[in-house]
Amino acid sequence: MNKKTLSLTITSLAIVSLALTGCGSSSSSTASTTAQAAQNPASSALTIEEAWVKANGTEMTGAFGVLKNSTDQDITVSKASTPSAGMVELHETVMASDGTMKMQPKKGGFVIPAKGQLELKPGGNHIMLMEIAKAINPGDELGFELTLSNGQSMSFKAPAKAFSGAIETYAG
Repeated sequence: MNKKTLSLTITSLAIVSLALTGCGSSSSSTASTTAQAAQNPASSALTIEEAWVKANGTEMTGAFGVLKNSTDQDITVSKASTPSAGMVELHETVMASDGTMKMQPKKGGFVIPAKGQLELKPGGNHIMLMEIAKAINPGDELGFELTLSNGQSMSFKAPAKAFSGAIETYAG
């Protein structure tokens, strides 16, 4: 188990532990989140391995890795965010009518199958970062938060590295 997976697992366990011990809270939003986490601990079973971001200065770029689901139910990632970009979308790459590859928002989000995984890779599904104010250079580390369709979230960090492949165009 690498450091990132271990860190995500420990963080996830801590979140579940806090959720289970917070049931007596007087805050209605905390109690609602706690009840949801206790009923469906999907975010604690979602991990990402080999996460990285394409260093691309202030140009649009992507984040990649392998999302793994250890539960018996599909998990859907509906949204992603990072302080490093003003706009973040979940993207897929598809063949356009003219035969070129085009990126577009992934309708319905990313579904990670039960006991399965989804690879985020250049030229395929990825997290698209746009409106980048500060250059993303090799060696930088970016923080991300994934929001699941059940309202839970998962955080992770990804290093930026140089990569020159997968030059797609944006459809829309």
